[in-house]
Amino acid sequence: MNQVAGKEEQQSEPEEMDTREDENTMIDGKMLENGDIAMKTEPNPLVNGREGGSLTSNLEEPMDEDEARSEATFAYTVNISRLKDTALSQPTFVRNLPWKIMCMPRTSPNQERPVTKNLGFFLQCNAESDSSSWSCNASAELRLINHQEPERTFRRKIQHLFYSKENDWGFSHFVSWTDLLDPEKGYIKDDAITLEVKVSADAPHGVSWDSKKHTGYVGLKNQGATCYMNSLLQTLFFTNKLRKAVYLMPTESDDTTKSVAFALQRVFYELQFSDKPVGTKKLTKSFGWDTLDSFMQHDVQELCRVLLDNVESKMKATVVEGTIPRLFEGKTISYVECKHVKYMSSRVEAFYDIQLNVKGKKNIHESFKDYVAIEVLDGDNKYDAGENGLQEAEKGVWFNSFPSVLHLQLMRFQYDPLTDTNIKINDRFEFPEKLNLDSFMQTAESTPASYTLHAVLVHSGDNHGGHYVVYINPRGDGKWCKFDDDVVSRCTKQEAIDNNFGGHEEDISVKHCTNAYMLVYIRDSAVAEVLLPVTENDIPLSLVERLQEEKKQEAIRRKDRNEAHLYMTIQVSLEDDFNGHQGNDLLDPERSNLRTFRVKKTMTLDEAMDLLAENMKIPKEQLRPWPFNTRTNDTKRPTVLELDQEGHKTIQELADKENMWSIFLETLNGDSGLTRLPVFDKECDVLLFLKMYDPKTKRVNYCGHLYAAITTSVSELLAVLNERAGFPSDTRLILYEEVKPNFLERLENYELPLEKLFDELMDGDIIVFQKDDPQMDCYDLPTAKDYFRDLYYRVEVTFCDKTVPSDPGFTLDLSQRMNYNEMARAVAQKLNTDPFLLQFFKTQSCRDGPGNPLKCAYEGVLRDLLACFKPRQQKKLYYQKLSIKIDELENKKPFKCTFVNHKLKEEKELVLYPNKDGTVKSLLKEAESHVEWSENGSRKLRLLEIMSNKISSVQREYVLLESFNSAANKSYRIEEIPRDELELSNEEMLVHVAHFQKEVFSTFGTPFLLKIKHREPFKDVKERIHKKLELSDKDMEKMKFALVVMGRQSCFPEDHDYSVNLEDFRPHTASGGGVQPRPWIGIDHMNKAPKRSRYNYLEKAIKIHN
Repeated sequence: MNQVAGKEEQQSEPEEMDTREDENTMIDGKMLENGDIAMKTEPNPLVNGREGGSLTSNLEEPMDEDEARSEATFAYTVNISRLKDTALSQPTFVRNLPWKIMCMPRTSPNQERPVTKNLGFFLQCNAESDSSSWSCNASAELRLINHQEPERTFRRKIQHLFYSKENDWGFSHFVSWTDLLDPEKGYIKDDAITLEVKVSADAPHGVSWDSKKHTGYVGLKNQGATCYMNSLLQTLFFTNKLRKAVYLMPTESDDTTKSVAFALQRVFYELQFSDKPVGTKKLTKSFGWDTLDSFMQHDVQELCRVLLDNVESKMKATVVEGTIPRLFEGKTISYVECKHVKYMSSRVEAFYDIQLNVKGKKNIHESFKDYVAIEVLDGDNKYDAGENGLQEAEKGVWFNSFPSVLHLQLMRFQYDPLTDTNIKINDRFEFPEKLNLDSFMQTAESTPASYTLHAVLVHSGDNHGGHYVVYINPRGDGKWCKFDDDVVSRCTKQEAIDNNFGGHEEDISVKHCTNAYMLVYIRDSAVAEVLLPVTENDIPLSLVERLQEEKKQEAIRRKDRNEAHLYMTIQVSLEDDFNGHQGNDLLDPERSNLRTFRVKKTMTLDEAMDLLAENMKIPKEQLRPWPFNTRTNDTKRPTVLELDQEGHKTIQELADKENMWSIFLETLNGDSGLTRLPVFDKECDVLLFLKMYDPKTKRVNYCGHLYAAITTSVSELLAVLNERAGFPSDTRLILYEEVKPNFLERLENYELPLEKLFDELMDGDIIVFQKDDPQMDCYDLPTAKDYFRDLYYRVEVTFCDKTVPSDPGFTLDLSQRMNYNEMARAVAQKLNTDPFLLQFFKTQSCRDGPGNPLKCAYEGVLRDLLACFKPRQQKKLYYQKLSIKIDELENKKPFKCTFVNHKLKEEKELVLYPNKDGTVKSLLKEAESHVEWSENGSRKLRLLEIMSNKISSVQREYVLLESFNSAANKSYRIEEIPRDELELSNEEMLVHVAHFQKEVFSTFGTPFLLKIKHREPFKDVKERIHKKLELSDKDMEKMKFALVVMGRQSCFPEDHDYSVNLEDFRPHTASGGGVQPRPWIGIDHMNKAPKRSRYNYLEKAIKIHN
């Protein structure tokens, strides 16, 4: 704590203090007529465990008061001689939160002076709450009452965001103890002081604030950083005519997840009829936004334009077509009028909002005057008046019409060229409640351009972020409300208007950097139309029914989610689900479309069987459940379950408390002639499943199941196996037991009983059999053992085209033991191409995307290429189709360049593949088949090296390509040599020409070569440039020409007699034997290419994708 006293104390800053309410503090008070609460002492036997009088006393019970009020003044009288510890006043409720005065004596050691004693004075809010999510922003004036001269009451102001960890705020050293006890100061009277607080608080967040009850309106939930959008949506919602039109938009056939129109209807409907804050996730989802968009603040003006454009397009060809322009569209007349000739050009332009400068402007009227201010065009900026040539002129804007709803965007966010960043302008800028714009009209309209302020959108913070709220005058009657995301509260006109002018650095009651950035005015003549009441009768019944049905379904889903812990799933596999399965076990649950039943965990097995019988339309006695059990070797096989003994058990018990119980539901074969399933003796019988392998097709066929006595020999089952497979009864068979993946054990002695032939005979064991064919060795996978070994190494690989962004690709089932050639053949067969015309790329280990190319001589196998993937991760490789064979490509070097035609306008990107040891000549030879020759051209090419939009060199044909080095600002260009440049005399030279703006290092555009002659007039050189660039005379007049040597420019003389000297363009030898860069001709003119938009580095342009 700071040690301050006297005048120093008066300058100390407010601070938070960790305090607790002592259990023995006696508190009470009485509400006065002005809202104050007086406190006085009353005897009490114990104070802090000691005998003595209390600090406060009871008067009458407080009168009823509006606990939701925004401000209050209350007082607390304390016996100063008995103030030993923290004392707290009776709570006073503001915004439904309890506020207390807290005081205590404080001492602070001082190294230079003796220990000083001071009075600590704090305002405490909601300290007894157990919640950690609440917050309340408030400003207050803390007062120490002067009993002798009330006008000299000692006052200090605070402003603070109160929350659970900082629930009190004030001054540890409010006033020195010496001054407090000094009778001449007037603070103490009859051994008591009176502390008073006037607090003004915003509506709190995170507590049970009922916006609907207090204001009649509800707020919008913040998704993370969508307060800017919430402010705009509330503004549009209270533009009642727009709301009514939105309701009337036909959306019956729209996709409810992608329809912006329907999502907006939903938000407006809930804002109108809901009692709780409304969510906007479905709206932003309809925009096509991802989660990140909801955590990024965007520009409200941009969102407003994009959203209104989207709604306007959806309104076309409907009963509400034209609503947006009728509400928001005004028109301006932009004109240019020549001073000295009778010539004027003008055009009418529509606007939906007006951007007003704030910097250097006091109020709206000054900004409008600046908006229509006349700009004089003279000097280098003369106006091209057609036949009248360049003329001095005046350029300006008049307003032709103003809209019913006027959106004014205050340009508080601007680019600062000095810091190369966007900054926020917090200067004071006043705007009136009533606004008349008749003086800015070219001609008066039928009704005055008089407006009433309807909404003030406010931003608190700086350019990098902050918080947005909106103040709205819903009915246009001067009764304002503050919409702060999910909290809505009544507010005064001063809070809505005056407090948002900006420039409040000295006023502690207003947050710093808080000011209006968008204003909405409604034309007085249109108020009744724009703010007409919207009732439920104005909403189509079909829309109401859709929204109510949606709400009903959401309630059902919410109920299901809330009760999910009470339910579990029975996953049912039938024998038909095993057909076609080519893998291990009986099926792959992730690929099978199995029946599922949602049941209560407390349902018994008997009840579950009744449910299954009813749904399957099969008598209960013809059903038998076999739960899947995971064995120690990770296989999943059906096991026996005795209905008679376990029918009373719950499904949760049978599933070992898992949320899913998977079973094989055995059903009676309709061809059996039986009326119920045969009896199964779990002690003497075993359930076996049968698979038949066909080496010709390399496929496994499911052949059903059977009950067999454990004493049965395999030889007794051979006839059944042949019958199931459709083989003759005497067909010789080879049998295996499928033990686990990649492990089939051959069954040799068919005469042994099953219990001895199998190592561990269990229900759910699988017998795989095949014909004993002497010719089987001619097949790729002759035995079932070979098939399952191959299966074990098989993997699904997705191949994506590297040249197609976000290509979903195709998936192949391949063996991990494949080499490069086998993989290439498989992919080529899928793509119907030559495997040698494919190039493959590994996936980068750090992120999803193509990595380094794979050489065709790669000696590893597919498993090595997929080693970086996790077991359940999608395996992905990339490929691209080639125009030359891969083995040839690997001996070549990809060379990126551009081809520019003889007009220097059409650029074509080329990727050439010369040999790695090739020369420029071989590169140009290959390029000949990729370029478009000009008519009557030379059909010869040259290679230019370009750096920073300047030609750095013309490469000789004998130069080796391997000598080229890459750089970020370097590129290569191929062009056809003009016929007149094929041969040069001693009096001729090719010079480099480049464009720049003001400074020679600010080069831009396409540089080129130009032939010049010794002693030719420079005006002829300019004329050739004029023709080469196909410029207009007007553009040519604006260009200046300079000779640039070593980064220094010298303008060519304007004298028409000036002639070219070739020596000026030859590179000179510098000291040390080096050669200077070649001099070049610079053309100085404005760069008209569009500049890249400057967005905040965290921000991207707003798009509504649907």
